[in-house]
Amino acid sequence: MIDLHSHVLHGLDDGARSLEESVEIARAAVADGIEVLAATPHVREDYPTTPEEMEAAADEVRAELERAGVPLDLRTGGEVALDALDDLGPDALRRFGLGGNPSYLLVECPYYGWPLDLPDRLFRLRLAGITPVFAHPERNGEVQADPDRLEGLVESGTLVQVTAASLDGRLGRSSREAGLRLVERGLAQLIASDAHHPGVRAIGMSAAVEAVGDEELAAWLTSAVPRAILDDGPLPPRPEGKPRRRGWFGLGR
Repeated sequence: MIDLHSHVLHGLDDGARSLEESVEIARAAVADGIEVLAATPHVREDYPTTPEEMEAAADEVRAELERAGVPLDLRTGGEVALDALDDLGPDALRRFGLGGNPSYLLVECPYYGWPLDLPDRLFRLRLAGITPVFAHPERNGEVQADPDRLEGLVESGTLVQVTAASLDGRLGRSSREAGLRLVERGLAQLIASDAHHPGVRAIGMSAAVEAVGDEELAAWLTSAVPRAILDDGPLPPRPEGKPRRRGWFGLGR
């Protein structure tokens, strides 16, 4: 699997707190079946990460993973808040490119509210030749109330990433139902961990694959689409499968 959203870089945001914890997150990712992990620190007012800080931290973690014998391909990136888009110049935006690809950018969906200019901000990225990847919208209350509000964004070229812990219920019923609805409706193209802490449970990509239920669709969400982003290739067509819906306590329905 390929995980294009994590907070594995230590000391930059609310993720890993030390180099040792960065390595433990990486070990957990490998144990969960992840081969490529994008380090995407927050870029926003409370965590004003610079491209230089991100790149230096990634180099340090890569060196430590090699020393520790952890077989993980660590890529760079940033999780950029909507408000920070206007503060970053073209060079910075591209250096924060998702997985090291300057043509894609992970953009953080707000947890509360729905900014009226959100579509315009994402459209401006598209005009600049950058495809927005909208992170974890299923955790936003407005999307939970109406997941179909993302339809226009997806039709205009934005990709949507749902969090693994949403799909398997670790983030609660509302996030789970919204996340599964987005996958069912073809409004989600990637699953990622958004891992902040060590532990396979904190990563949880394999649990999300199980929650999706359809093997081909899960592979598209966790491997085929992320690989196309890394390789800057055409996005593969979505399989016809749908998630196998389950009740809150794991009973089929």
